Amino acid sequence: MTEDLELILADAEDSMKKAILHLETELTKIRAGKANPSMLDGIMVDYYGAPTAVNQVANISVLDARTISIQPWEKNMLSPIEKAILMANIGITPQNDGNQIRLFLPPLTEERRKELFKKAGGEGEHSKVAIRNIRRDSIEQIKKLQKDGLSEDAGKDAEKSVQELTDNFISLVDKHLAAKEKEMLSV
Repeated sequence: MTEDLELILADAEDSMKKAILHLETELTKIRAGKANPSMLDGIMVDYYGAPTAVNQVANISVLDARTISIQPWEKNMLSPIEKAILMANIGITPQNDGNQIRLFLPPLTEERRKELFKKAGGEGEHSKVAIRNIRRDSIEQIKKLQKDGLSEDAGKDAEKSVQELTDNFISLVDKHLAAKEKEMLSV
């Protein structure tokens, strides 16, 4: 296999790994009924005019299986943190007692579970689409190399390798989704 083909395959694998990492990140944001500080990842607070992550302006801890405590380092940050959580639309209403903010996670209803399954499935589908797009781009690059003189057999072998990579990563997406569903059902 030529160096160009190896580079295309390595690039495709790297991009597919990034798609899986993104899926993992998105799935941790979908709550499974258990309190998890990572649910607040990506929520930005207006900190003196600069958007700042919540965990950079407050101490976040899990009090019990259904309660998250957010203790800001500065009292004047209570209101902006509360607003940011409401705007993030994570399905939890913050309770502000003047010293800290508590997030009480309600038990998951059957309807809410179905909603979360749909959301997780949507994230999985986005990842599969990204992986298929990477496959398409890689095969286009291989076809360009064939036009530039690469043998047809080498091109077909490389396309087969790209397809095997794609199949492996799509099955990995399915495994992640199954694990998330199992986590949601176990609570």
